[in-house]
Amino acid sequence: MISNDSNKSRILIISDGTGETAKMMLNAAMVQFADQDVSYMRYKNIRTKEQIEALCEQANRSNDLIVYTIVSPKLRAYLRKSANEKSVPIVDLLGPLLIGLAHYFRYKPKLIAGLLHNVNERYFERIDAIEYTVAHDDGKDLRDLNKADLLLLGISRTSKTPLSMYLSHYGWKVANIPIIKDFKIPKEIFEINPKKVICLTIDPENLATIRRSRLKRLGQEQGGNYADIKKVNEEIEYANELFKKNKQWTVFNVTAKALEETATDIQKIMAARKLTPIQIIGNVQKSKED
Repeated sequence: MISNDSNKSRILIISDGTGETAKMMLNAAMVQFADQDVSYMRYKNIRTKEQIEALCEQANRSNDLIVYTIVSPKLRAYLRKSANEKSVPIVDLLGPLLIGLAHYFRYKPKLIAGLLHNVNERYFERIDAIEYTVAHDDGKDLRDLNKADLLLLGISRTSKTPLSMYLSHYGWKVANIPIIKDFKIPKEIFEINPKKVICLTIDPENLATIRRSRLKRLGQEQGGNYADIKKVNEEIEYANELFKKNKQWTVFNVTAKALEETATDIQKIMAARKLTPIQIIGNVQKSKED
């Protein structure tokens, strides 16, 4: 409520969602009535006849105008009936538009309250996940690892970054950290839920081929021992020994596997652990960490 001044005209904004749509539309219209002294009261998630009846009674006592966005045809009809019986003026912002669109498309609307809010919320959650993942790529930022939905570990060229970015577009906040032989493992890794840690390993010959291709693309065929099979074997053995010591970490072998396949397998495991992010992925139901 903006004001309780009894000298002001008052508009009750009623919605079966958040009421944001009605408020924005009303603000746009009220620009044409800038000389009017008006206060607003917004009532959201109105979805029962009892709620409608009470608000119409209130509007009748205070001589208020009701402006509403209600998806349910039955609830809209009940509001019209109740308001008419109590001589309450009403403005339906959504009903005529839904009816017009349904007639034009010859398609029945979904009639689910709050869909716009849910769509917007999912969009911003996805953007937040992407931003988090970019900031925590390749061990660049070790802060806020506890906020990650997933932590990927692996040596160079085991698809940590592309897999992280792929998952982030589905709402996962992913951090990935490289495992480097003879370098101390960041202590922050051991401070997060071990069930969120996904380790990536690969066949040595396959990895050596991938590294040689990368060096060739960069014009650095003489790239030291980066693609040397002996060096590659040592790195993989070092990483695998680390993974074995931490038995709650999950290990995925990404040899010759498509990115999408690995991502799907990871999602299934995390869903089984009830560690999925807010963003729904495929048919995985929304859940929160136990």
